[in-house]
Amino acid sequence: MENKKELRNWLDEFNLDHPLVIAGPCSAETEEQVVKIAKQLKDSDVSVLRAGIWKPRTRPGNFEGVGALGLKWMKTAKEETGLLTTTEVANPNHVELALENDVDILWIGARTTVSPFIIQEIADALKGTNKTVLVKNPVNPDLSLWLGAVERLYTADIKNLGVIHRGFSAYEKTKYRNNPEWQIPIDLQNRFPDLPLILDPSHIAGRRDIIFDLCQTALDLNYDGLMVETHHDPDNAWSDAAQQITPATLIQFMKDLKIRKEISESVDFQNKLNNLRAQIDVADNHLIDLLAKRMRISDEIGKVKKDQNVSVLQTKRWNEILGNMVLEGEQVGLSEEFILRLFKAVHQESINHQEKVMKAK
Repeated sequence: MENKKELRNWLDEFNLDHPLVIAGPCSAETEEQVVKIAKQLKDSDVSVLRAGIWKPRTRPGNFEGVGALGLKWMKTAKEETGLLTTTEVANPNHVELALENDVDILWIGARTTVSPFIIQEIADALKGTNKTVLVKNPVNPDLSLWLGAVERLYTADIKNLGVIHRGFSAYEKTKYRNNPEWQIPIDLQNRFPDLPLILDPSHIAGRRDIIFDLCQTALDLNYDGLMVETHHDPDNAWSDAAQQITPATLIQFMKDLKIRKEISESVDFQNKLNNLRAQIDVADNHLIDLLAKRMRISDEIGKVKKDQNVSVLQTKRWNEILGNMVLEGEQVGLSEEFILRLFKAVHQESINHQEKVMKAK
């Protein structure tokens, strides 16, 4: 994408002294519900009211949204509170209906982002619009797919763009509904720093008790905004009840969250930071040397296995290593999640080295 600075203009227009906050129910249920929540959010840091009108559900039979009728409810809420509005669109028909009802911001969901064909259809339907369009990350951890969706929209002359980080599905379950995989949005932010980045902590968490910590992490990483699911009666919400919080809770969150400065001009700060970064550089170089040494040992193991016609994968040995490393990691303050991911990557690289030795003539 060229002329990336054009992408930032829509966020600057809010002229906020805090991150952009988008909030509202997972699903629009009734007009009374939408308007009530909007009024509870009116005098807060919230600038945009969100509500799902069409809800793509994993399995049939669950509540799939009220449909176009809900757009009129959002329009009423906008008129009564002055909040801007946003909803998810998943096809050109949704786009047409949202534009007809003057929805201010349209977002593209994670299930839609995975399909370049559907993204292209939506981009064609939005071609040249001055509305803001936000793209959620795809369900799978694929940065290229995420950026590809943004690029298709940008090519359609849509300049008011942003991205939403809602986490990624994984085969192995963790404490999150969707794993954050923080490095992926960080890589995106590094490549396109003028593309606004918004966190959706509700879909990452899947439960309300860890939403605050996710929001703080996002602000520590210089995210531009938050999209938080809020409901006046979360426990009785028609969809995703466990991950919604009340407007009052969100308002308190915004008071308690710490907004970090990007940089300090203090000389003492810069000296300390430079010193610590130099130590990090030394440690990183040492890590590379150790990993290279480990892979050289793997090469030798591969030769021994090849000579004796023994298979590369030794499951019992691998499970022993993994269990021991998790215990060792806990003793030095390293999380189980980190150790598992690190050593699985190391193990895969070791397998690759041994396979190469096996195939050599």
